[in-house]
Amino acid sequence: MSDSLERSTKINLLKESIVKKLCEVLDKSSNKGWRKLGEIVSSDRRFKVSSDDMEMCSLRVLEVEGSPSLTLLRLMGERGCTMGHLMDYLQTLGNSDALQCLKPPALQILIQPQSVALICGHNLRLSCHAVGKSPVQYQWFKSREEVPNSFSPELLISPVQLKDAGFYICRVNCGDACEFSQWAQVDVLNVTMSYAPGQSYQSIDRRLKLAIHPQSQRLHVGETLQLECGAVGRPIPRYQWHRNGVPIPKATKRKLMIPQVMQDHHGRYRCEISSSSERMWTNEVDVVIDDIYAIGGDSCELFLNSLPEQLYATDKVALLIGNLSYQNHPQLKAPMVDVYDLTNLLRQLNFKVVSLLDLTESEMRNAVDEFLLLLHKGVYGLLYYAGHGYENYGNSFMVPVDAPNPYHSANCLCVQSILKLMQEKETGLNVFLLDMCRKRNIHDESTPNIVLRVTANIVFGYATCQDAEAFELSSTGFTNGVFVKFLKKRLLDDEKITVVLDRVAEDMGQFDATKGKQALEIRSSLSERRALTDPILPGDSADLVHAHSRQWAKAHELPESMSLNFDCGAQIKLGFAAEFSNVLVIYTHIVKKPEDMSFCQAHVTDFSLDLDVDPKEMNRETPEETGIYLLSSSLPQHCLYTRLSSLQKLREELVFTVCLQGTFAAMDDDHPIFWTKSVNIGKPLIARLDLHRAVRRNSCLQTCMMPHSPSQSPCHSPGPEHQHYLHHGSHQDYNRLSPQHAQGAAGGCGFSCYDQFSQCDFDRTYESDGLLSSSGKLSIPIEATEDINELQAVFISSLHLQPQ
Repeated sequence: MSDSLERSTKINLLKESIVKKLCEVLDKSSNKGWRKLGEIVSSDRRFKVSSDDMEMCSLRVLEVEGSPSLTLLRLMGERGCTMGHLMDYLQTLGNSDALQCLKPPALQILIQPQSVALICGHNLRLSCHAVGKSPVQYQWFKSREEVPNSFSPELLISPVQLKDAGFYICRVNCGDACEFSQWAQVDVLNVTMSYAPGQSYQSIDRRLKLAIHPQSQRLHVGETLQLECGAVGRPIPRYQWHRNGVPIPKATKRKLMIPQVMQDHHGRYRCEISSSSERMWTNEVDVVIDDIYAIGGDSCELFLNSLPEQLYATDKVALLIGNLSYQNHPQLKAPMVDVYDLTNLLRQLNFKVVSLLDLTESEMRNAVDEFLLLLHKGVYGLLYYAGHGYENYGNSFMVPVDAPNPYHSANCLCVQSILKLMQEKETGLNVFLLDMCRKRNIHDESTPNIVLRVTANIVFGYATCQDAEAFELSSTGFTNGVFVKFLKKRLLDDEKITVVLDRVAEDMGQFDATKGKQALEIRSSLSERRALTDPILPGDSADLVHAHSRQWAKAHELPESMSLNFDCGAQIKLGFAAEFSNVLVIYTHIVKKPEDMSFCQAHVTDFSLDLDVDPKEMNRETPEETGIYLLSSSLPQHCLYTRLSSLQKLREELVFTVCLQGTFAAMDDDHPIFWTKSVNIGKPLIARLDLHRAVRRNSCLQTCMMPHSPSQSPCHSPGPEHQHYLHHGSHQDYNRLSPQHAQGAAGGCGFSCYDQFSQCDFDRTYESDGLLSSSGKLSIPIEATEDINELQAVFISSLHLQPQ
């Protein structure tokens, strides 16, 4: 390893951790800080920094966690500055602390041990690889005790026993330097021929596999309930127990134990098991609690029959659409985060969720068709839409990403027409959550007549009132929209859905940023206490539910991870993760390379033109650099990442090339050698459903084109009690709040997040707390919880809302 990072490396390719340390040093230095560095660079014609650039850097101190040094380094990187140039500038500056940030540590752990769950009798292998300026020594520990004879980077226990379960860590020494790896948990399952049906356990490095299902229980009041499940896989699975379809608080271990059960603990239990990219459920089992005085079976039956009637769904299905990348209208940002968060919440409520981004008109219509195929009698159906939209004569229209300018109803999807088709399925509950503008479209004079049935199971939750706009706070980061920011805090509440929306409206009413300008509106014909937390009881529809489950699973099947062996002796792991139903993440990792190979890297290329993948955003060292903001914390480290969006456009099986690039120490020149392998992963995720096809004749297009009478509305408009106004939380970016109008000549409602859209009209607007990552890409920060009243006052005073 050289004494410094490669001098020819561009500084915009520096690791985030190095940039962060360097910025901290330069920001805190007075005489040898970023300002003096800028003066030195300004004298170099190659990367000349102007006075305007320096002023822009200085303004960053006004932002929460703003860094002038970070802005300066990015400017230099964009102009081609390399590590060698930067080190020369810092040498001239005389800032030894800043120079030290660029020098590699004496000892660095490159591969951390990963937690794993496996079956008793299999082989346990944990890996920890480090590099240093001198030979590296290893010592493994289990908790605080040294593992005997464990002095290598690989800890192998064969076969693993129950007593080997626990937490492991590796100490690495290099001269006087010492580092500890991260902790790795090892969970050992005692499974002997009790495998889940149809499962085999040939390799724990493959996908998550269910090994232990819970068993039904019949207990008396005062006894202890114990349920156990288990899965094997790497990384170690996560667990969440559910009772009657509702998550049990703090029940996140393999074994669920409830001492001294009461009658209230009876019900149907199952456990959700998940890993970084997969999710599965155990069997659902019955837990019956007998009264201590009612020993006989007849008494138990009498007790159960005396319970109040429980409302239930025969199944739960949700279609979530977020349109961001409009071709002829301003771009949006918040829908991506909103769809992602709602997907995770609705899955906790046992919904089969289809989450899609950026759909054209035909793709939206076909997606709705597939959604309708999953519905039948008694199903709870939920449609969430975030994007451009409008409302004419009581009908709401969702605008596809390819809608012309101006657009008309023929270019859009009518929500009420979808409701009509859902009613034909005799659904148990129809919920529509519309996060869009409701201004009138003056370019659309059509009046479709959609005759709806009179049913007491319809709920509409609008992000804003009729003929009103919604707002977005301009920012450089991604965050939830105002509606979902508050909705996600209430969505898991075990309450009637209209009660949940009422509470969301009250919460939004305390949001100062849009108070008096945007309010949640609820329209409902719901007569029963239907809740999203209601249990699923298929009843006579069990076969139909099973068939629909297979259809849903077909659109959410990930390709198997695979290992590729190249002729040079290198081995590459190819992994996959799903960010949305139509967004696939591919990551490559070097598992092993020949000892005489000095450099080795694997990247993917040659994708179908249907996907329109930007080569500049492929094979990046961090997920954020390629646009993977939401899964970044769940993906394995030390990989190259590629994000494939719009999988619904894929017409053929997905075939691509994995290219291995390497150089050998014995070679006189540094020219790399290339090896390639072709990989075919079929049609992944939603691509299997061919949403790109022509619209079917029986699609929602037929009902969208019907003439309309505004009197045909199934829902009553709420009184003042349902019209709440919206309150401010903490923010990390205090840019202006952009107004939106019914877009006149543009033919719809527009929306803006960036300065370049300042002359446009705006559609839906969102709150924003985002921060810019060191790579210059947008990142998803953890939402702030501190009460920052002073900053809040500054923020509110900075809002400039134009009159409508």
